Amino acid sequence: MIDQQTGEIASLVNTLTRSGQAPDSEALAKVGKTLAKLFGVDPDEVAILKIVRKFNLSFVIPEKLSIVGTIPLSSTTALAARTARDCRPELVNNFSTTKHASVFEGVSLGRDTSQVIHKIMSAPIMDGTRLRGVVQISRKAKSVAAAGPDFTQKDLGTLVSLSPILDLFLKLFQTD
Repeated sequence: MIDQQTGEIASLVNTLTRSGQAPDSEALAKVGKTLAKLFGVDPDEVAILKIVRKFNLSFVIPEKLSIVGTIPLSSTTALAARTARDCRPELVNNFSTTKHASVFEGVSLGRDTSQVIHKIMSAPIMDGTRLRGVVQISRKAKSVAAAGPDFTQKDLGTLVSLSPILDLFLKLFQTD
């Protein structure tokens, strides 16, 4: 089932790549929904961030967060920044109890804003040895118990395996 779903993502990204244009809102939502389905989360629990101006991360998905601001790679509290700096995937099943940047959690994405991220996986998106961005999959809820099952090392491995596909996706936004 996972191979079929990763195939769905690859097919979708290849279709977008052939168009030669940056994806519109509908295409972005479809990428987010496809990734959400793969990991059994809601679409607003999927984030893809791209490197901008070499020192910041900017949200591509969810699209609504793209106008909120950027995350400096120098941030000491943002998991996405640490993932980018270290170029290392990470899985945190007690995320709500760790010190982290929570400004983006407060932005309404159609979910009750009292729900927070309790569990998260974060992986770099690489183009060979060049960092292109970060992908994160999370579980949000009002409590840890309501957030669902812990992410596993197998889940993290699947997320890491998507890096070449997501690299092609982020190349659609390349401006340099």
